Formats: sequence, C-alpha cells, structure tokens
Amino acid sequence: MLKNGILNPAINSLLSRVRHTNTLVISDRGFPFYPHIETIDISLVDDIPRVLDVLTAIRENFIIGRVFAAQQFLAENTPDTISALENALLSVPITFEPHNELKKRVPHAIGLIRTGDTTQYSNLVIESA
Repeated sequence: MLKNGILNPAINSLLSRVRHTNTLVISDRGFPFYPHIETIDISLVDDIPRVLDVLTAIRENFIIGRVFAAQQFLAENTPDTISALENALLSVPITFEPHNELKKRVPHAIGLIRTGDTTQYSNLVIESA
C-alpha cells in the first residue's frame, strides 16, 4: 500500500505513461470534455482540489520542462494568484498564450486531470522534460 505521494491509482497510471516531451493537462471545473483523451475527474466541490494542489502534488515525481497557460490568466486574476502559480513552478518556464491557442494543445495530451478549481483560466498544459 502506498503511504506517500500520489495515492490516486488512476493518476499514478496516467503519470507513468507520460514520457519525454509528452503533455498533461490540469484543468479547472469548466474545461471542455475531450472524448478521445483520458480524463481523470477529481473535482469534489468548488475549489477542491485546485489546479495548484494537483501541480504541487505531481511535482514531487514529475520533471516539468515547461508549462503553457492562457494569457487571460494574467488579466483575470490577482497578483497573489499569479504569484502562487509562478512560485509553484519555480524555475520552470511558463508560456502564456491566448486561451484558444492553449486549447489546440489539448488533443495531443496523454491525459487530463479535471479539478474543482474556479480560478479564471487556471488550466495548464504541462510538458515533461
């Protein structure tokens, strides 16, 4: 039995299949459903869990090369929220692009983890190193 790290077996399985330069999406509660992409829905209620909770949890055993996020995230959120994302990623480069462009990356992802996050434009496309 696992005592530490990611306890969710579906997320463990998904993470183990992500290879060099593959991508993984962590989305908010309202992100569209993509039928051909494995989706693990861990939303419980509003803001539980949040995108940053999942990001923090997977960083322990997942090497992130870069992250893509929506430009609208910067315009729609407070400096504290923006800073929290930057701090969660430390030295990982973040590319902010229009939300419509970000969504074009989703069909190429290995999988998607849907959260209960209500933060505006909090969706992330994470590329493994």
